[in-house]
Amino acid sequence: MSDPHYFEGPEGRRLAYHRSDGAGPGVVFLGGFKSDMQGTKALWLEDWARARGRAFLRFDYSGHGQSDGLFEAGAIGDWAADARAVIAGLTKGPQVLVGSSMGGWIALLLARLMPERVAGLVTIAAAPDFTEDSMWGGFDADQRQALLEEGQVALPSDYGAPYVITRRLIEEGRNNLVLRSPLDLPFPVRFLQGTCDADVDMSVALRLLDHATGPDMRLTLVKGADHRFSNPECLALIGAAVAEVSG
Repeated sequence: MSDPHYFEGPEGRRLAYHRSDGAGPGVVFLGGFKSDMQGTKALWLEDWARARGRAFLRFDYSGHGQSDGLFEAGAIGDWAADARAVIAGLTKGPQVLVGSSMGGWIALLLARLMPERVAGLVTIAAAPDFTEDSMWGGFDADQRQALLEEGQVALPSDYGAPYVITRRLIEEGRNNLVLRSPLDLPFPVRFLQGTCDADVDMSVALRLLDHATGPDMRLTLVKGADHRFSNPECLALIGAAVAEVSG
């Protein structure tokens, strides 16, 4: 496995990335909460892009993977700023954004922040507004009190060590909600969602489809698929969706 390159992002945060040159529109993979750019979907999509001569970029947000920073110090706005910086600094022209879970939320924020740089959008189990709707909305009274008084609370994870959720993550997330105000997506959009996703219920995908506006928007529900969305059939769907929104 080759070593990553590093890009100086917002406030001097060093962000690890891998980039492949190729034709446009380039493809940018946006990973999930506490995940990294070494996951199955990111690597598969890199191979997919290379096989078609397409430019491709994958990277780690600050506090994730091989990038600088502590995960517990970050929040949605920080990670969106990281994504915006690497796209502005490392890519040329409009890009196809592929956002997985939290990366789907980040992609929707980028569609607001830099629409001129978005050629198309593909989300995989997108989790917009999850800090408010899933985390804060799911906390019991004791967890809410601990978060407010102690500044953090630990949540169990199926993917390893418990997630430490900070008060800043919740409060800063409220500045970046996308399902409470108009969300226009004026480019081709494909939402992908598994019906057996235990982390992001398919009702979130239906709410997103109903809320967003745009001329070319489709939701594909895959019966039996889980949150990882990484079996061969699901990966093929991701590739097909990227091809569809690429024009």
